[in-house]
Amino acid sequence: MEIRTLSSDNVKEIATSNSSLGVRAIPIDQIDSTFKSQYTDLVSAPLGSQILSFSDEWFAAASNLITPTPPIRKPGVFTHAGAWYDGWETRRHNTEPADWVVFRLGVASGKVAGVEVDTAFFNGNHAPEVAVEGCFVTSEQDQEEVKKAGYTGWETILGKQECGPSQRHGWLLEKITEKAYTHVRLLMYPDGGIARFRLYGNVVPVFPQSVDEVFELSATVMGGVATSCSDQHFGTKDNLLLPGRGKDMGDGWETKRTRGPHVDWTIVRLGSKGEVDHIVVDTAHFRGNFPQKVQVFAGNFESDPKHDDAAWVEVLEPQKTGPDEEHEYGADVLKEIQGKAYSHLKLVIIPDGGVKRFRVFGRRKV
Repeated sequence: MEIRTLSSDNVKEIATSNSSLGVRAIPIDQIDSTFKSQYTDLVSAPLGSQILSFSDEWFAAASNLITPTPPIRKPGVFTHAGAWYDGWETRRHNTEPADWVVFRLGVASGKVAGVEVDTAFFNGNHAPEVAVEGCFVTSEQDQEEVKKAGYTGWETILGKQECGPSQRHGWLLEKITEKAYTHVRLLMYPDGGIARFRLYGNVVPVFPQSVDEVFELSATVMGGVATSCSDQHFGTKDNLLLPGRGKDMGDGWETKRTRGPHVDWTIVRLGSKGEVDHIVVDTAHFRGNFPQKVQVFAGNFESDPKHDDAAWVEVLEPQKTGPDEEHEYGADVLKEIQGKAYSHLKLVIIPDGGVKRFRVFGRRKV
């Protein structure tokens, strides 16, 4: 286990007043609308984020902080250390200024727009205050140094903020950070428990050097964002752009059942404008609830469009799908793609159902 040591010098800058940092607290009922559909959770576990080190995790593991699903409660359940909690909880009476966790972002790097800290079910043992720092490191030596309590390369992202018991807390920065970060450190003053940690911002991807190289334009790790959808009753639209094929129906996009004529849809902003080469619609794990058909539209927009914008162009006519299968659509069925650069694509499922991944491959257009 990592030691708790954190010198006062390391946290001096974090004590900067809130007003000087231009931070605005977001009401609980506006956290999702403020951050989701606009930004990416840069420390999401499904993106491959890693917890590199921590000061302490006596009662509950730091790895719970980046679990993508909401926290749960198991009243009356105890472990050898104490009551079971779905979050990160440290021992009492910390003699250092703060407990801390160091994260490696799940993307190459990212610029930060805001932070969410959820203290769900921590009441009487919640974190009184939190702060967030960041750094950009690439060398192997720095990768090792950043894990240590005495690392001095941290910069303030979010100054010290007060937390309350068993609730979500959101803070929007005055403007997105000018710098991109590869690592962040969450500080908890002086000790206690946090259920979830989200770091919202824009991905700064590393694009292929050759403009002729085909890559996944829509992937979250390349800056792709699902900006809106018709419905996400069982699974969120953001899952569509994650790496891999997932583990079950819970990490895909699934809409509620409908009756009568109907279609559902999701709009995706590509990480870079590009010429489409081929498209993959994956129904992995959706065996009795896959869409009957899929259809795809594309457009070149300066800002995120609405689903009924007149500028949408059909690039894939309705195609029958099947259960638990990757469906690839190439030049033989795609239209309106040669020589065209698109910024957004719209996946339409007919009439409803579940899709695991929506992948748009193509060449970047600068």
